Amino acid sequence: MSFNFEKVTLGNTFKDKPTSKSLPLFYKNKAPFTPSNNKQKRKVMLLKGFIFSVALYILYFLVSREFSPKFQILSNEIDWKAAQQEVRKATLDSWHTYEKYGWGTDVYHPLSERGENMGPKPLGWMIVDSIDTLMIMGCQEEVERAQKWIKNDLNYKFDYYVNNFETTIRMLGGLLSAFHLSGEDLYLDKAVGLANSLHGAYDTPSGIPYSSVNLKTGVGIKNHVDNGASSTAEAATVQLELRYLAKLTGEVDWWKISEKVMKVLESNKPKDGLVPIYVSTDTGKFQGSLIRLGSRGDSYYEYLVKQYLQTKEKETVYYDMYREAIDGIRSKLLRKSYPNGLWFIGELDRGVFSSKMDHLVCFLGGTLAVGATNGLPLSKAKEKEWWNKKREEDFEFGEELTKTCYMMYKETELGLSPEIVVFNEDESIERDFTIKKADTHNLMRPETVESIFYLYRLTGDLKYRKWGYEIFQSFMKYAKIVNKNGDISFASLQDVTSLDNEGSPKLRDNTESFWFAETLKYLYLLFDDTNKVPLDQYVFNTEAHPFPKFDLNEHLKTGWKRS
Repeated sequence: MSFNFEKVTLGNTFKDKPTSKSLPLFYKNKAPFTPSNNKQKRKVMLLKGFIFSVALYILYFLVSREFSPKFQILSNEIDWKAAQQEVRKATLDSWHTYEKYGWGTDVYHPLSERGENMGPKPLGWMIVDSIDTLMIMGCQEEVERAQKWIKNDLNYKFDYYVNNFETTIRMLGGLLSAFHLSGEDLYLDKAVGLANSLHGAYDTPSGIPYSSVNLKTGVGIKNHVDNGASSTAEAATVQLELRYLAKLTGEVDWWKISEKVMKVLESNKPKDGLVPIYVSTDTGKFQGSLIRLGSRGDSYYEYLVKQYLQTKEKETVYYDMYREAIDGIRSKLLRKSYPNGLWFIGELDRGVFSSKMDHLVCFLGGTLAVGATNGLPLSKAKEKEWWNKKREEDFEFGEELTKTCYMMYKETELGLSPEIVVFNEDESIERDFTIKKADTHNLMRPETVESIFYLYRLTGDLKYRKWGYEIFQSFMKYAKIVNKNGDISFASLQDVTSLDNEGSPKLRDNTESFWFAETLKYLYLLFDDTNKVPLDQYVFNTEAHPFPKFDLNEHLKTGWKRS
C-alpha cells in the first residue's frame, strides 16, 4: 500500500535553512591569572562568586526552558524538522495508546483508559477523522491497520440518529480526503454509502437540512431544542464535502442540495452580511437575533470564501457574500481591548454588543489571510491584478486577530487558552481580558494553531512557527499523560488558570478526535519545509480534511445568482 504523496508535496514556497539547532548558553573560561595580594584575592573570590551565580542562573534557565512552556526562544535558529518530528511522535504515542485501550471506539477516555461508542455500533469517529493525518505524516503501518478496520468493521446502515453536520465534516470529509490522498476506492465507496444515509436530512420544506438524521431509515428530524431550528453554521458547513462528492461521483444532486441551502440563506438578505445563529427548516427564515462567530455561527463565514476557492475562484457569488460579511464584521463586531489594543470579535444580541469571544472565533485569522491571498504567498498575491486595499486590510485583520488568539494562550498560567474570554474596554482596568470560572477549560482545540499555520505559510515569518511551538510545548507539559506501563495519551484540561494542590494540571477524561484530525495536523504542517498540501491547490474543510481545488463544468456550476 502506498500514499499518493506527490499530490501533497508540490513546490516549496518557504524553506528555512537552519545551520544548527538552538544553541545553549555557555560560559568560556578566560585565561587563568594569579592574584598577587589580598585585594586581588578578594577580587578573585568576588569574580568566582559572580561566575558561580551566572552558572547557576544559566543552569536554571536551561532547565526551565526544557520544562516550562513560558520560555522566550532566544536563538533565531531552531531545527524545525526536529520540531515536526516531535509532533509526529506525540501523534503516534497517543495513537498507539488509543489502539491499545480503545481501538475502533468513537470516544476515548485517557484517564480511565477505555473507549466507548456513541451509538449501538461504532461510527469511526476517531479512526476516520484521523486517518488522513496519519497519511500526511507518513505513518503507513498505522494507516494499514485503520484501513483494515474501516473495510471490515465500519458499516453505517444501523438504527441510530446522528448529527448531520458533525457526521459530514468529520466522517464524510475524512473518507473523501483519505480517498484523495491514497487513491483507494474503499474510502470513496464508504463515503457514498454514508452520504446516501444522510440524504434524508435535506428533505425539508425549505431545503435547510434537519439537525439529525437516522442512518438506517434516512429520516431526518428537527432539533429537539431551539424551537426545532437548525444552527446556521451547521446548515452552511456541508457544502465543500457535498460538492467534492459530486465532483468525484458525477451525482449532481449533491451539488444541488448544497447550493439550495446557500440560496435560501442569502434570500434572507441579512443586514451587513451578519447572520443570526438559528434558521427554520420549515421557512428558511432566520430565527432570533443572536449574531456571533463562535459556536453555531463560525463556519458559515469560513465556508463562504472556501466555496469560492474550492472551484478556483470562479463562483464569485460566494466571494461577494464573504466580502459583505467581512465588512459587516469589521464595522459591527470588531473592537480593541485595553490597555494593549488587542483586536477581538464580539457578539450582538438584539443589537447589544458583548465583548465575549470564544476560542472557536480564532479560525477567522487564517480564513482572512487565505481569503485575501487566494492561498498564494503574500508576496505573490500582491503582484496579482485582483490585489487591492480591501484584501490588504483583510490580511492585516487576520494577522492582528491571530496575535490576539496567541495572547489568549500566552497570558494564562498554563500557556493554554481557555474556551472563552471576555475582553476589557475599560481604561481603569489594566488587563486585556478576563476568564470566567465556567470557561477555564481547554479541549485542545485547533483554531489558533490553524490560523498560525496559514499565516506562516503565506508570509514565511518565523514568529508564527515560534508561537505554534510554544503552544505545542504547553500541550506536552500539561495535557500529556503517561500511565504505569509508559503508554502516552493527551487529555483535555479542566482549568488553564491554575494547578491543583499537588502542582498538577486538572484534566478531563476525554480526548477529542479533532486533537488528531486538526490540532496535531496543523502543527505538523506548520513545521513542514516541503509545502505539503499547498494552499494554492487545496482547501481544508472545517475539520482540517484537505480537498483539492477543481474546475467547474457544464453540470457542476453555480445555479443561482444574488437577487
